[in-house]
Amino acid sequence: MPFQKVQPEKLSTSVVRQIEQLILRGILRPGERLPSERELSDRLGVSRPSLREAVSELQDNGLLETRAGSGVFVAEVLGNAFSPALIRLFAAHDEAVFDYIAFRRDIEGLAADRACRMASDTDLRVIDTVFKRMEAAHPKRNPAEEAAIDADFHMAIIEASHNTIMLHMLRSMFDLLREGVFYNRNVMFKQRTTRDDLLEQHRAINTALQKRDPAAARAAVTAHLDYVETALRDEKRALRNEAVAMQRFQHERDR
Repeated sequence: MPFQKVQPEKLSTSVVRQIEQLILRGILRPGERLPSERELSDRLGVSRPSLREAVSELQDNGLLETRAGSGVFVAEVLGNAFSPALIRLFAAHDEAVFDYIAFRRDIEGLAADRACRMASDTDLRVIDTVFKRMEAAHPKRNPAEEAAIDADFHMAIIEASHNTIMLHMLRSMFDLLREGVFYNRNVMFKQRTTRDDLLEQHRAINTALQKRDPAAARAAVTAHLDYVETALRDEKRALRNEAVAMQRFQHERDR
């Protein structure tokens, strides 16, 4: 018979499994500091030697790292999604920007659809809370703050889709977006009409999600990213036209 005696699991193995799950589910994020050894051993209900053994194994696996004088942190595992050479290539070519938007349109539409069906009530409350932060930030006219909340809103939808592969893939891509690799998000918040339009688009996405309407949620995401694509194309066209106009102006001055 194919049965074997059940072996009791080491405490350190249970700790490893729990921390791995927290990282896998995106609850513990890259760069996040773990509690002190004393606090963490108390929370987990294990001895410090068992905790140290677990942390050592997770470090060997590349999931945790120790920083001298600072503590133990979740490793920057997302940085491995794209090589530095590929990141530089993305930043240097406009076609990567629009391919990125097309990719987001497809994947985030799917994520919104999944969130309508898979999200818990608490997931939807998180999304609604982030949207309310967006509303509160709108009158302040702070592009950096609005852009950060915008990224948080979209990531909350990805998280609510409960697909771990999608979560880590998109979180990596949003980190590059925050760093300005694909485009400068602040460009999208310069004009009052654009800012108002973006807020209403996010409202439509949130409303569809709260109603758990997959078709409406997907359509709202698509409409939003269509708008982003058009706005960026218009901005790049305006910059090119201005560069040509400056050449003409300089030529006229030199005649």
